[in-house]
Amino acid sequence: MTIKILNSILILVAVFMGLKQGWAMLSGKPEMLLMFSKWNFSKTAIMVNGAITIIAALLILFPKTFVWGNLLMAAGILMILGLQLLIKDLKGAAMELPFLLLNLIIIYLQYPLKSN
Repeated sequence: MTIKILNSILILVAVFMGLKQGWAMLSGKPEMLLMFSKWNFSKTAIMVNGAITIIAALLILFPKTFVWGNLLMAAGILMILGLQLLIKDLKGAAMELPFLLLNLIIIYLQYPLKSN
């Protein structure tokens, strides 16, 4: 029971962060534009990435799409992590690691409201 409560909290954190970051990308916040401009992303590409992040966060909430949402969000985080490493920004890459691990831990712990 404690694991299910912990996993539920982790899921809420991941969904909140996904929605927050996705909205920042979708709405073209200056800090997102600045970060992605290092990799020559257009404003449209950033907005598409934001929409995908929001969709991934929402998919996590439903049992049938739970794993796909987590994998999609983890793939987005892995892309950013790889791009950070490409420009040799170890601090930026290290900041992405906990979010990647969060999605992988959530997948491992499985959907908490699923009846066994």
